Amino acid sequence: MYTEASHDNIGSCLTEALVIHAPNDLRLDSTPLSQPGPDEVRVNMAWGGICGSDLHYFAHGGVGASVLHAPMVLGHEVSGTIEVLGRDVKSFSVGEAVAIHPARPCGHCPECMREQRNLCRNMHFLGSAARDPHTDGGFRRAMTVKAAQLHSLPPGLTLRRACLAEPLSVALHAIARAGDVRGRSVMVQGAGPIGLLIVAGLVHHGAKRIVATDLEDFPLQCATRLGASRCYNTRHTVVEEEFDILFEATGVPAALPAAIARTRRGGILVQVGMFPPGDIPVPIAQIINRELDFRGTFRFDTEFDAALALLAARPEIADILVTQQFPLSEFAAAFALAPDRRQAAKILLSLSR
Repeated sequence: MYTEASHDNIGSCLTEALVIHAPNDLRLDSTPLSQPGPDEVRVNMAWGGICGSDLHYFAHGGVGASVLHAPMVLGHEVSGTIEVLGRDVKSFSVGEAVAIHPARPCGHCPECMREQRNLCRNMHFLGSAARDPHTDGGFRRAMTVKAAQLHSLPPGLTLRRACLAEPLSVALHAIARAGDVRGRSVMVQGAGPIGLLIVAGLVHHGAKRIVATDLEDFPLQCATRLGASRCYNTRHTVVEEEFDILFEATGVPAALPAAIARTRRGGILVQVGMFPPGDIPVPIAQIINRELDFRGTFRFDTEFDAALALLAARPEIADILVTQQFPLSEFAAAFALAPDRRQAAKILLSLSR
């Protein structure tokens, strides 16, 4: 049932974890906590960020093609402190603060061999139902992970801010997919947490003009604080300007035609938001006639350390993005508030006792 228990459980114990059983069925359960293997580490968890995928599992029992078939621990935006080291782990120390990279690529598939590890066809990703058995996530009091997934924190970076390295890595990878953004005009369509972090990343990478759009005023206020040049509530305003680069971060199929129309001829459109499964109508003639470069972006790889460094250099990114926090025991209130984009951006769970 719980994939972390697939380790040798001799000497294992139990830990409290937030487990999704079915849509709208989220519980605090006691789950097995295995002793670290030679190349593993046990981490006392500190903070976890609620992601859109966590909300999809809660509301719908799946994310795209990843459908829940068994109970699974949620959470992949997590940080904590090392409690126990496996016997072969020499690069970390007990008591060290770390962020956890949620991806564990296989290392031998064609994508891994091309150093496109984020596209690994055999990926284990924390809190994901893409595989059977599912890969349990990090919303728990303690967990055992591969030491290779741990990243030390830069000086001055707190564990609370460090749990945002995962979504910031997604944003930085999306920006990398667009190429050099310096001096360019850029639109970010959708100011959810990833869209907001794209705004922050674009500021860091020297974009000349950054316009953010959304259907709610609250996230646009956050985008302004993160450095957006202009923000538009497209519930009330039609944006006529065209942009060198456009990031479509809503994941709403009906928003795609507007994204295509707002990308200048010969421009770059990066699809960040995940569309629901199944076919969607796309004005492909407009992509062809305008000679748009339509690029996908999926997760991230080596951007994780860059994200940690940026959070250390600009702690206000985390402080603006995080709007509420709850103890793990109040998960129901946290998951009820998280979808309300009129007052919430990123919500954190405190995982320590």
